[in-house]
Amino acid sequence: MPRALLLENIDPVAVELLESAGYDVEARRGALDEADLIAALDGVALLGIRSKTQVTAEVLRARPELVAVGAFCIGTNQIDLAAAAGAGTAVFNAPYSNTRSVVEMALAEIIILARRMVDRDRSLHAGIWDKSAAGSHEVRGRTLGIVGYGNIGSQLSVLAEALGMRVLFYDLEDKLALGNAERCDSLDELLERAEAVTLHVDGRGGNAGLFGAEQFARMRPRSLFLNLSRGFVVDHEALRDHVLSGHIAGAAVDVFPEEPREQGDPFDSVLRGLPNVVLTPHVGGSTQEAQLDIGRFVAGKLVDYAASGTTTLSVNLPTVVLHGESAARFALLHRNVPGVLARVDALVGEHGLNVDGQVLATRGELGYVITDVNAELPTGLLDALRALPESLRLTTPARRGAG
Repeated sequence: MPRALLLENIDPVAVELLESAGYDVEARRGALDEADLIAALDGVALLGIRSKTQVTAEVLRARPELVAVGAFCIGTNQIDLAAAAGAGTAVFNAPYSNTRSVVEMALAEIIILARRMVDRDRSLHAGIWDKSAAGSHEVRGRTLGIVGYGNIGSQLSVLAEALGMRVLFYDLEDKLALGNAERCDSLDELLERAEAVTLHVDGRGGNAGLFGAEQFARMRPRSLFLNLSRGFVVDHEALRDHVLSGHIAGAAVDVFPEEPREQGDPFDSVLRGLPNVVLTPHVGGSTQEAQLDIGRFVAGKLVDYAASGTTTLSVNLPTVVLHGESAARFALLHRNVPGVLARVDALVGEHGLNVDGQVLATRGELGYVITDVNAELPTGLLDALRALPESLRLTTPARRGAG
């Protein structure tokens, strides 16, 4: 049986789907460091991770038999995508599955901060009755600034408007404004106009250190700040300074530059104990509904790729789908140079086969072609395809073979 390894407490539905597809599945709760991951991947075809495990170039070099990696989350910055593509290892993620969960949490935290519920809660737990409207506000009529207008930011925009908020957004790409949301020409413009700022940017390297002392200083006095995106985006020392000075009236942080590897590990942050600050352990997308959907979605992508070669929504390989039935199928990931398809088809003909169906797509330096033929694949053809100087990985998806 082909093997699959799932780390970081992925929803059991993924185990069920992979086992039903014929995989021997090992599931572990925690993340693994590089050396332990290399050891654990011995004989493994499919790997599932979340945000903690790092799939480095060294891991990929050590385990060339790894067919695909599933990131059971939105971000893929924990995976060396270029190295994975070069190794012929497909990478899939779940770009939409936890969108609603993150949006609901952001909305809840905006209201909690605006009403200073954190401070009221702490007072009551300390045995102090502090019934006061001081510093407590409705969100209706307030201006929300959304930095990053992707799947999460745009849905948050719609629901925030439904609560009566005015919405501004800033994104590096030209995005269609939903509802009455207004696009800002610069981040500075958004910071100077918004009364609450929430970050929903991706994990690209250029976003590291995006938000620091300069950006907090540009925000309006007594405004709110939320980060439910990436921990390395925000300077927490600067945030602490502005909360203590009163310039930032409240903050909610769900992601941190360094996070514990496993459940129950100790955690520390300069943001602990600050007034009107909500800290959560990277749970923006951690609802039962979202995790179930993520488990089903990513496991399904892994199974589809291994079984048919389909790369729909792969984050590092060309997108290819070939429908139809045939006697046999092979999929060749190769360097994107002229003439590869002609050489592939010539080899098919030399071995006495006809092409029943074929799809080729390219992505940067990579090309990917799926070919259906009218008879079983002879060993000589497979050896010849692997021997092509442009060949990176050859798979026979219908039989789950790989080489």
